[in-house]
Amino acid sequence: MTTLSPGPAPQSTGTDATTGDAETPTRLMPRVPGRPGLSGLPGLRGLHALREALDRPLSSYYLLLGASTLLLTIGLMMVLSSSSVDAYKTTGDSYAIVKRQLMWVLLGLPCAFIASRMSHAWIRRLAWPAYLLSLTLLLLTAFLGVERNGNQNWLAVGPLAIQPSEVAKLGLVLWAANIYARKERRLGRVHEIMIPVVPGMLLATGLVILGRDLGTALVLFAILLGMLWVVGAPPRFFVLSISIIGVAVMFLAAMDAERLQRITNFSDPFKDYLDTGWQPAHGLYALSTGGWFGQGIGASTQKWGGLPEAHNDFIFAVLGEELGLVGTLLVIGLFFTIAFAAIRIASRTAEPFVRYMSFGIVVWLLGQMIINVGMVLAVMPVIGIPLPLVSYGGSALLPSLVALGLLVGFARREPEAAAALAARRRNRSAGLSAPGTR
Repeated sequence: MTTLSPGPAPQSTGTDATTGDAETPTRLMPRVPGRPGLSGLPGLRGLHALREALDRPLSSYYLLLGASTLLLTIGLMMVLSSSSVDAYKTTGDSYAIVKRQLMWVLLGLPCAFIASRMSHAWIRRLAWPAYLLSLTLLLLTAFLGVERNGNQNWLAVGPLAIQPSEVAKLGLVLWAANIYARKERRLGRVHEIMIPVVPGMLLATGLVILGRDLGTALVLFAILLGMLWVVGAPPRFFVLSISIIGVAVMFLAAMDAERLQRITNFSDPFKDYLDTGWQPAHGLYALSTGGWFGQGIGASTQKWGGLPEAHNDFIFAVLGEELGLVGTLLVIGLFFTIAFAAIRIASRTAEPFVRYMSFGIVVWLLGQMIINVGMVLAVMPVIGIPLPLVSYGGSALLPSLVALGLLVGFARREPEAAAALAARRRNRSAGLSAPGTR
């Protein structure tokens, strides 16, 4: 009987003998001399390192802190640059406007810190008071408010003027998140989704519309639709809601000749260059002048009188002129970084309130950023929406900082993040108590 002699020992196929798991298929591919395998490509190594960094327990915490700090710093820098000419003309002090903005920052940072340290139970106790306070302020503004730029959306309290609709954004998100968290197990029924959140938010939006602030009303509509989406409202409801909102916006715009012109001419501001197209046209001038890297900080020419509201609604145009395309993409990227961290928190948490609150804040801040940038790029009509954390204005800045403080607090309380922070504190205490070396 003829037997076959055994051949040479088989080469390893890349299977781990201890676990039985196969290694990557690229180990079986022939290598070209002098050419690295796929696993050694710099791009893949960078993506792998990025994924490892994002998987760390404190990634959301540091992303929120870093992006918020950079946006706040860029905002102060751009408020100083864009407002210096107007401030000098009106007050004789080029730093007058940025000083007021810095005052709001110094007031808002402690509020954000307190919000980040509050327990979820305490935050939820503030939901109904925040909603009732928002309605009260909006009601007072609708009948006793001060008119600015065609909108009666300011409330004067002695020498201080505030914009209650900005405060209401935070109050409405908090109230809706608390309601939906309490009804978490009953959200399979449309009635439970609708009542009382939809009537309550429509009431607040109606009070904003009474003050002719169509821009803020659209932001509140976006927050409502975002909250309904995250709790699982039926798709047909969104089609109906968007249709009703579209008809309502056109009806309200038709009641104001200037607003109607802005809406009908926004895609080509040069068609009405000397009237409603003046501001968006000069915004485009500023962006086109900036190029890739900008003209340099402080070198904007549009802030010398050509661009109205240069330090407020159209600060993104001055930012593009002075910091270029790179600067504008950096700012947009920072907003998306905040959104990524917040959605990461919402998707990893087991608490419904944290999930709904985080997503509501994302819709608010990211939606407002998109509207503001769209206005400056002339792809949306000019409706008076500031750029969060960057535009001048304490009424908008303070609630935004508190909202970011809440997100930072949610990130700190993730189980893995809390354990990592506790371990860091223990290590620090052990290092301080260790005997010194001689």
